[in-house]
Amino acid sequence: MEIVPGIHQVDGVNGNCFIIIRDELTLIDTGMPKNSAKIVKYIQDILNRKPSEIKTIVLTHFHIDHVGDASDLKKLSGAKVAIHEADADYVAGRKTQPVPRGGRGMIFKVLIPLFFRSKPVEPDIKLSDRDTIAGLTTIHTPGHTPGSICLFDPASKILFVGDLLIFNGSKIEMGPLPLDTSEVQQSINKIAAIDFDIMLSGHGIPLRPDASVKVREFAKSLP
Repeated sequence: MEIVPGIHQVDGVNGNCFIIIRDELTLIDTGMPKNSAKIVKYIQDILNRKPSEIKTIVLTHFHIDHVGDASDLKKLSGAKVAIHEADADYVAGRKTQPVPRGGRGMIFKVLIPLFFRSKPVEPDIKLSDRDTIAGLTTIHTPGHTPGSICLFDPASKILFVGDLLIFNGSKIEMGPLPLDTSEVQQSINKIAAIDFDIMLSGHGIPLRPDASVKVREFAKSLP
């Protein structure tokens, strides 16, 4: 679906995948494994563009529902894959991914690997806080993972927040299964200082209008 002119969301990939359309195409996250055909079909049938026009794939963090098709789409398009330097070794398979504590964390450790496998992908670009990529400003927002990032698009005043926050249609919530809740709260306070019109999350639906005002109110409500 088209969120605003030039920014689309691909539905049905079990983790929101966004496409920014400018002279070239930029993907933000890629959904769960085995969904690359849906992304390619959307690009060809809805956008009337070619997969080879994908030049950059930016991953907000290393979880499988965001990086699942990064390897396949990189091979298909020749795009460069970018992720924060703190998450790079996990997505490349050089380090074992940390999982949240408790029973829900076991889902990531035991159940997901039984049914879903994501191919490692070597990042071409390792991002740091305040780097610019494909016209987007990188904001390091650790807590959900060590290298979680948000991406601010000044042209549209949209903030892509990955799994830092979710809007479910009625309220804003913290993203699921954070590794460090105190870091998440610090990261929420960090993005609350930015002015943006629309918030796009890795799950849930767009938050608009006056998204930054609502995020500031949510940040103030945190203990």
